[in-house]
Amino acid sequence: MMNPFKTKKGLGRGLSSLIGDADSKPIKNKISISSIIRNKFQPRKSFDKEKMDELTNSIKERGIIQPIIVRKSAEQNDKFEIIAGERRWQAAQNAGLHEVPVVEIEADNLKSLEFAIVENVQRSDLNPIEEAKGYKKLIEEFNYDQDKVSKFIGKSRAHVSNCLRLLSLPDEVILSIEENKISQGHAKVLVGLDNAHFLANKIINKKLSVRQAESLVRTLKNYKGKNKSIKNPNLVSLESSIEEKTGIKVFIRNKKNNTGQVTFEYKDLDQLNRLIMVIKANY
Repeated sequence: MMNPFKTKKGLGRGLSSLIGDADSKPIKNKISISSIIRNKFQPRKSFDKEKMDELTNSIKERGIIQPIIVRKSAEQNDKFEIIAGERRWQAAQNAGLHEVPVVEIEADNLKSLEFAIVENVQRSDLNPIEEAKGYKKLIEEFNYDQDKVSKFIGKSRAHVSNCLRLLSLPDEVILSIEENKISQGHAKVLVGLDNAHFLANKIINKKLSVRQAESLVRTLKNYKGKNKSIKNPNLVSLESSIEEKTGIKVFIRNKKNNTGQVTFEYKDLDQLNRLIMVIKANY
């Protein structure tokens, strides 16, 4: 008989491997949907409506073929927490089912998170930010390093590293990734840029491809580099002097008619308060 948890070769540890590490015990073939609660470690927060509708229709026609993997809830008596199969559980509710097939296993919080990540990543159900947050949780809460995550999930260390770097983007850009307004390829181009939010909006509004986004970033970097190279050395020296006194990044733009702008770039309220104190103390 085919193992319903078997996954494709080359994808790291599959569900069958993880189940082998945990004690599984068959309980009633089916249990009430109302006795099941979602996995608090579930990395996926958004569910594609079209795909959910397709799964719901499939379950209406053929039922649930692959059991939902659960563990006893440590917080709610007589409840079972989903470890793998939340989409099936939600679709079963949408389909009007009152009971679903399950397999109960004994799993701690780490094992529960591993199950959730493996199931979603290997089925491409996570968006890049959800995937990155799952890896971050393994690293920060369960003492994984990037190499261990890479081997566990069956993806390259570079892939894991690139995923985690997405979390350094501004919140607005992260939201655009989660809402599928920009792709992971676009997002990689924006990592580390001060104007990432501005460029993300450009990509969305102009519907730029990844290659076009890369070209735009190169053009802006070259333009910025040229401007920097011809900037008046006296202004550069003045900027440095002000930055040393205030501890805050400053930009001076002086036009040919000697009008212009002085811009302070603060990163938090502490820096802003420091700047205000310096100005008040000296003027």
